Amino acid sequence: MKTIFGPRKLRKALEKTVVLIGVFDGLHRGHRYLIHKAVSLSRARNKKSVCVTFHPHPKKQPCLISLTHRLRLIEALGVDYCLVIKFNRKFSLVTAEDFVKDILVKFFHPEFIFIGENFRFGYQARGTVEVLKALSETFGFKVRAIKELSAEDKKISSRIIRHLIKAGELKEAQRLLGRRVSVLGTVISGAKRGRALGYPTANINPHHEVLPVSGVYAVKIFYREKEYRGICNIGTRPTFDNPEDNQTIEVHLFNFKKDIYGQDLEIQFIRKIRDEKKFPSYSSLVEQIKKDHRKALRILRNIR
Repeated sequence: MKTIFGPRKLRKALEKTVVLIGVFDGLHRGHRYLIHKAVSLSRARNKKSVCVTFHPHPKKQPCLISLTHRLRLIEALGVDYCLVIKFNRKFSLVTAEDFVKDILVKFFHPEFIFIGENFRFGYQARGTVEVLKALSETFGFKVRAIKELSAEDKKISSRIIRHLIKAGELKEAQRLLGRRVSVLGTVISGAKRGRALGYPTANINPHHEVLPVSGVYAVKIFYREKEYRGICNIGTRPTFDNPEDNQTIEVHLFNFKKDIYGQDLEIQFIRKIRDEKKFPSYSSLVEQIKKDHRKALRILRNIR
């Protein structure tokens, strides 16, 4: 996938594309369904698919996942191009009509535009499906409005999923996401306490992604497209008398000895093993880590 940060970074306008528009925060089942529909049509008609997304969030709210993580998930769904529009005050003043004319039509000449039925765009969110359909008469594209999905009796939304993850309800969050709850973060230098205990860990900067509740988890880790398994701790490491507001996330990869400082890891949360707790001594902490290790191996044994 070719990522374009701003339409004017595109060297040459594309012809007869299939465009899809949305924030796509978290890439939940509803987003994935819309993207799948657009990509399937583009491939059937031998056209290029173009995802148009926005960063930061137009509603000025925290995102479920970082932009880097969002782009990685979009790419995995087979999109050809992704235009990232910087949502600042200047862009917020662009009308729906000018957005369509001066960006979508000028740079991508769409044959089809896919949009969620409740998505709003343009100045004061005046752009609706009806507005887009009216503009389609002028500019010669077709509109595909995708209905909002629900999972049985529950609405699928990034807001609801954010609440579920923060509450530790991973199974329900996974059901609405259509994928495992995961964090994409960068390995940073830490105090190397895990190494001293015989369990070296990679300390992670999660780039403000939403994290599950504190605790120890059995996890899958993806590094350079290769899968590893391990245990992850989220919390304040109370045995080491850390300040309570100094939350960290660290992961121990089984049978792994590479130097990965500065590299990105995707951590998929499979199951919570236990809550975080303060141990009376380092030796008792090590004994518990051994138990966590064995339990994680049992949990992960039958996980694909």
